[in-house]
Amino acid sequence: MPEGVDVLAKKECVPCKGGVPPLKGEELQKLFGQLASDWQLVEEHHLEKEFEFPDFATALEFVNAVGQIAEAQNHHPDILLTYGMVKVTIWTHKIDGLTESDFVFAAKTQKAFG
Repeated sequence: MPEGVDVLAKKECVPCKGGVPPLKGEELQKLFGQLASDWQLVEEHHLEKEFEFPDFATALEFVNAVGQIAEAQNHHPDILLTYGMVKVTIWTHKIDGLTESDFVFAAKTQKAFG
């Protein structure tokens, strides 16, 4: 796991009030480089990662655990749950793009669940 994950995971998500541009270019790539390579950066707009599980119940437990992180951080991803797979999609809806908090949330999820 990249060292940057530890640094990001120790931070707290900061609520976005809007009025700021989403991250782009070099600044965005720098933060993305701190996550594990199985996260995807989609069109400089959102982060995605699929987590695989042996069955539905285990996947559901993961969704509930991610939900607890989301509530604690007041930062809520889109979560798709299917048999044996959960896809987590993260972006800041208020600005329709990515902020540092999105990477913080991804790192917290990654650190807790691989």
